[in-house]
Amino acid sequence: MKKFRVAHLYYDLMNLYGENGNIRFLKKKLDEQGIDSEIYFLSLEDKIDFDKYDFYYIGMGSLENQEIVLNNLIKYKDKVIEAINKDKFFLVTGNAIDLFGMTLTKGSGKVLKGLEAFNYEALEEEFRIVGPQYYETDLIPQKIIGFQNRNSLIKNANESMFRVIDGTGFNPKEKVEGIHYNNFYGTYLIGPLLVRNPYFCDYLVKEICNYMNIEYKKVKTNNYAYKAYEEYIKNFYTK
Repeated sequence: MKKFRVAHLYYDLMNLYGENGNIRFLKKKLDEQGIDSEIYFLSLEDKIDFDKYDFYYIGMGSLENQEIVLNNLIKYKDKVIEAINKDKFFLVTGNAIDLFGMTLTKGSGKVLKGLEAFNYEALEEEFRIVGPQYYETDLIPQKIIGFQNRNSLIKNANESMFRVIDGTGFNPKEKVEGIHYNNFYGTYLIGPLLVRNPYFCDYLVKEICNYMNIEYKKVKTNNYAYKAYEEYIKNFYTK
């Protein structure tokens, strides 16, 4: 079986709130399917070959690190867009999603050119959006839970992945959030996303199995992540 290669991009700069837990949990779920996977940790000093890997992950970082990463990643812009169009997997969480739009306007007013993979604009604001989030999606029947702690918002997005039940969307005036196009999944949600939402992780693993041309095996769901999900979601049922 072909090895499934996961690139954890800018692991040292974009890892606020323990977002590397997403990759550890994904690796565990791939192991359960018998998929031979390997994680490659890549950062500023590395050359990123977007033809080599099957799955790319970028987590949330400080505002300073976000700009450093954008300045480095922008040189791969065409390769990033090509990889998205070739159905390579991307999971992008927290403010890393700001990098993939047309522009990122900093709080100072400075406008940075984005990767232009999607048509939205990201803008830093003086206010922060902080709090738990409760969404629904057409991808799975289960609800999506998570947390946001950000001072940026997205305008003019043509794609969305989640509908807001309780919380905040791309911006306070919208009730949709997240980007889903081909195998690209981007969201402001942190948590880490896959650990907090094991059913969503199962969905991703099923898609990876299709990509690998292997049959998905249903695994017993009695481990800690599913129990924690069921307990936490009760907070929203009782409102």
